[in-house]
Amino acid sequence: MVFAPVPQLTVTVEQPSDHGPELHVHPGGQGVWQARMCAGLGAGVTLCAAVGGEIGEVVAALMGHETMEVRTVRRSGGSGWYVHDRRGGSRDTVAEYAGAPLGRHDLDELYSTTLAAGLLADVSLLSGPAAPEVVPPDVYRRLAADLGTHGGTVIADLSGENLTAVLNGGVGFLKVSHEELLAGGWADDDGDKAMVAAARELRRRGARAVLISRADRPGIALLDDDPLLVELPALQVVDHRGAGDSMTAGVATVLAGGGDLYEAVRTGAAAGALNVTRHGLGTGRREAITELARRVEFTPAPT
Repeated sequence: MVFAPVPQLTVTVEQPSDHGPELHVHPGGQGVWQARMCAGLGAGVTLCAAVGGEIGEVVAALMGHETMEVRTVRRSGGSGWYVHDRRGGSRDTVAEYAGAPLGRHDLDELYSTTLAAGLLADVSLLSGPAAPEVVPPDVYRRLAADLGTHGGTVIADLSGENLTAVLNGGVGFLKVSHEELLAGGWADDDGDKAMVAAARELRRRGARAVLISRADRPGIALLDDDPLLVELPALQVVDHRGAGDSMTAGVATVLAGGGDLYEAVRTGAAAGALNVTRHGLGTGRREAITELARRVEFTPAPT
C-alpha cells in the first residue's frame, strides 16, 4: 500500500527534436512515482489518495491508467499541479500549486481508506505531500503506529515535521536524503561519519533500518547495527529528479516480496541509479534494475 495523500497533475513541455514541442500530462507527486516504480518491479500495489476540484478529476482519470489499484477519496479542496518547461535542457518551473490543505472530513475518510488497505498489505509506504502544510504531521505518526502495531512493515520517505512524526510512530525502514538531514539539523555536514551518526540517531528515535541517499556520492545504510557505504552504479544523468523515490520503491518491493534488507538496499540503489537515465519519474525496466543491483557494492562505513 502506498499512501500518496495529495497527488498532483504534472504538465511538462519538452522539445527532443526539431519537429516541435511535446506536451506530457501525467499524475505525479512522490507517492505516485513510488507506486509506479513498485508496480514496474512486479509488486501488486494499492495507492490511496485524496483528489478534489477540476484538477482532481483529471488526476483521478489519469491514475486509472496506471498498473495498480487506486483508491481515491473525493476532497473538498482542489488538487495540486505544476507546469515545467524542459525545452532548454533544464527543468524550469513555469507555475505550481501544492494543493489546498486537507480538511478534517477529508482526513478522516482518507485515513480510514488508507488503514483498510494497509492492514491487508505486507508493506505500507508513507510518502510526503508537495508542501508540508497540506497534510498534518500527526497523520504520519498515527498511520505508522496503527499499521506497525498490526504486523505490517512500514516504510517512510519523509522530511521535516513529517519525518519526526513518523519516527514517533515507529517505522520499519526509513529512507531520507542527506539534504533533508542537513536542513532538519540531524547532521552538521554530509561526511561519512556525520551521516552514520545521524542514521544511528534516527534509529534511536524509532527507525529500525535507515538508508541515506547522497546524490552522486555513496549512500549510507544502517542495517542491523551495520553501517555501510552503498556504492551506486555510475550512469549518465538525464534528470536527477525521482532517483530517491525510485530508491525507496525498490526497497519496498523487495521487502514486500520477502527479501532481506541487503537485497532491498541493492535493488533500491539500482532503481535510483537507473531512474536518472530517463525523463519519466518513477520509471525503469525491471531487467535493467535487476542487472544493476548485482553491481551495487557494500563497504564498511567509517564511524
